[in-house]
Amino acid sequence: MRTNHLISEKSPYLLQHAHNPVHWFPWGKEAFDRAKLEEKPVLLSVGYSTCHWCHVMAHESFEDDGIARMINENFIAIKVDREERPDIDHIYMTAVTSMTGQGGWPLTVFLTPQGEPFYGGTYFPPYAKWGSVGFIDLLGSIATAWKTDRANILSASHSMTAGLQRRLENDETIPEKMGEPLLNNAYRQMRGQYDPINGGFGSAPKFPMGHNLSFLLRYYKRSSSTEALDMVKGTLTAMANGGIWDHLGGGFHRYSTDQKWHVPHFEKMLYDQALLSRAYLEAFQVTATQDYARIAREILNYVQTDMADPLGGFYCAEDADSQGVEGAFYVFSFSEIEESLGQDQAHIFNFCYGVSPEGNVEIDPHGEFREKNIFYQAHGSKEAAAKFHKPENEIQDILKESKIKLLAIRNKRPRPYKDNKVLCDWNGLMIASFAFASRVLEEPGYARVAMKAADFILDSMTQKGRLLHRWRDGEAGITATLDDYSFFIYGLLELYEATFQDKYLDAAQRFTDGMIEFFGDKAGGFYMTASDAEALIIRPQEVYDGALPSGNSAAALILLKLSALTGKDVYDLQAKALFANFAPRVAQAPYAHSFLLSALDWHLQSPLEITFHGAGDDSTVAKMLKVLYKHFIPHKAIRHVLAAGQGQAYLCFRGMCKAPIGSVNIFEKEILTEAKL
Repeated sequence: MRTNHLISEKSPYLLQHAHNPVHWFPWGKEAFDRAKLEEKPVLLSVGYSTCHWCHVMAHESFEDDGIARMINENFIAIKVDREERPDIDHIYMTAVTSMTGQGGWPLTVFLTPQGEPFYGGTYFPPYAKWGSVGFIDLLGSIATAWKTDRANILSASHSMTAGLQRRLENDETIPEKMGEPLLNNAYRQMRGQYDPINGGFGSAPKFPMGHNLSFLLRYYKRSSSTEALDMVKGTLTAMANGGIWDHLGGGFHRYSTDQKWHVPHFEKMLYDQALLSRAYLEAFQVTATQDYARIAREILNYVQTDMADPLGGFYCAEDADSQGVEGAFYVFSFSEIEESLGQDQAHIFNFCYGVSPEGNVEIDPHGEFREKNIFYQAHGSKEAAAKFHKPENEIQDILKESKIKLLAIRNKRPRPYKDNKVLCDWNGLMIASFAFASRVLEEPGYARVAMKAADFILDSMTQKGRLLHRWRDGEAGITATLDDYSFFIYGLLELYEATFQDKYLDAAQRFTDGMIEFFGDKAGGFYMTASDAEALIIRPQEVYDGALPSGNSAAALILLKLSALTGKDVYDLQAKALFANFAPRVAQAPYAHSFLLSALDWHLQSPLEITFHGAGDDSTVAKMLKVLYKHFIPHKAIRHVLAAGQGQAYLCFRGMCKAPIGSVNIFEKEILTEAKL
C-alpha cells in the first residue's frame, strides 16, 4: 500500500491522509526546504479528523490520482491538524478570512516557500459547481501564475504578511478602559442578536457558545436584568429540547444547521461538553431547575462513558459521519422505532420526540435524512399523559424504557470515528467542569474523574517542568500554547477548590509563573506561542472568544483568582495590564469577548474570599460548602486550612474580614449578604 510522509505521525487526521496519492509532508523544515530547493509554492491544507467537509474534499480531490499528480508536479503539499497546531491554523485562517471574508475547514492556502500566504479559501469541489471554482482549475491557474507572474505573487505575499502583523497591533488612537460600559455594551449586543422564538443568537447556523451564556448569568447577577436570565433559560431549554442534544446517549452536537436547533451537524467536540455543562450547572444554581442539573449530569456521563481514556485524559471528538453518511449513527426510521418498541410504546415515544412516518427533517438539501427522524422534544410528558390518558409518571417510565431500548439498538451500529488524541487545553476545560460539578451536584465521583485527568497530564504531558500540547498512543509531544497553560491552570484551580489538595494549587501557581515567563507580552497580555517555540511568519496573539475562549481571556481569570488565593499582587497586576492592553480591541466588539468580560466582571466586583479551617472530614465545613455551592457566586476564591477543633469559615471582601463563623446558618446569611443574593 502506498504511503507518504504522514505515515509516521501521531495525529489521527494526518494518518487519515497517509495513503493519499498526494505526496503530503507534515509541517516542518523538510517541507519548506524542499519548496525552496525546487522553487515551488506550498499547498497548505488544514483540517481535523472529525471534519465532514475535510472528508469530502479528501475523497473528491486528494484521493484522485489526476489531481494528486497535478499537486505533486507543481507544489509541495503540507497537511496540518489544526487541533495539533492551533498556532498555524490561527495565522493562515486569519489570512484567508482577510482575503475572502470567510473561513472554515478544510482550510486551503497557497504559500511562498518562505511560508507567506498569497491565495486561499476553504472547501473547493474538484470541478466547478455551486458557483465555486474547481480545485483542478485553481491548481492549474496558480501553477501558471507562479511560473509567469512570480514577482507580483511575492509582492502580494509580503503585503499580506505585513497586514497580518498590523492586525496584532492595538489601535492607540482609541482611548478605552476596561470598565462596566463594556459589560453593558456586550449585553446590548447579545440582546440585539437574541432569537426570542427559538432561543440562541442570530439565525442559522446556530452555535451553542456556552461561555456567552455564562457571561449573561454574571450580567444577570450584576444588574438583576431578568431579560438576561430569560435569554439564558430560553436558549438552554431550546437546546436541550432540540435535535442538537443527543436524547439517547447524552452530549451536544457541534451546532444546529437550522434556526430551531432541530437538525445538527452531528460532530461532538470535547470543548462544547465542557463549556455547556458549566453553563447548565450555573443555570441550575441560579434557578434550581432540575432539568438543567439533569442535562449537566448526562453531558458528564457521556464524556465519562465515551470520551475518557483509561489512563485519565479525555479524547477530542466524535465524527459526524458513520459509514460515510452524516448522522447515520443517530437517526431512526419510523418502522425501526415501531419494531423496537411495539406500537403502543412507539405511539407515545413518537408523539413526544416528533417522529413521523415520512421523516421529520424539513430541509434536507443533500437527501441524507429521507424517511429518517432526528429526535427532538415535540411534547412533554404532561401533554402525553393527557393525550394517552395515562398518569404522567407512567409516561415518563415508558419514555425512559424506550430510550434504553433504542440506545441499545443504536450501539450495535458502526460508531462514528473517534479522535482519540488528548489535548492539554481542552482537557483543562473538561477538568474544570467535572470539578465544579462535583460541588454543585454533590457527586464526589466527578472530582475523582477530574483528579485522574489532571494527574495524567501532570505525569504524562510535561517535560522539564513545562506542558506539552498533545498525547496519543503513549507519546506526548508538541510545544504547548498559551491555551494549554491557561485552560489547564483554570482546571487546576477548580480542582483545588473541589478537593483542597495543595498539589493542584501549587501546580497552578508553578505553571502560571511559566506562562508569564514564556508567553508574556511586555505591553500586557500573552502571545499564543512561547518565546522559544518555532518561529512562524508572525507571533500570533488572540483575545477573541470564538467557539473556545481565548487563552488571554482564560489567563485574565486565572491571574485574578490566583491573586486572591495566594495573596500575591503580581498576578493581579498582570491581569490589569492584560485588560489595559486589549481594551481597544474589546471595545470594537464587546459581544465577541464574553469570557474576557466574565473575568473583567470578577475584577470589577472583587472576589468573596473564604477560608475554611477544620479537619479534612469536618462536617461543619462540609455543610458550609454544600450551602456555598447551592448558590450562584462566581466571584469567589476558596481556601482550606487543616486545623483541629470545630470547623469555621473566615470571610473577607474588599479587604475587610469578618469574625470566624462556626454556624452553617450564619455562614449562609453572610455569604448571601456579601454576594448580594
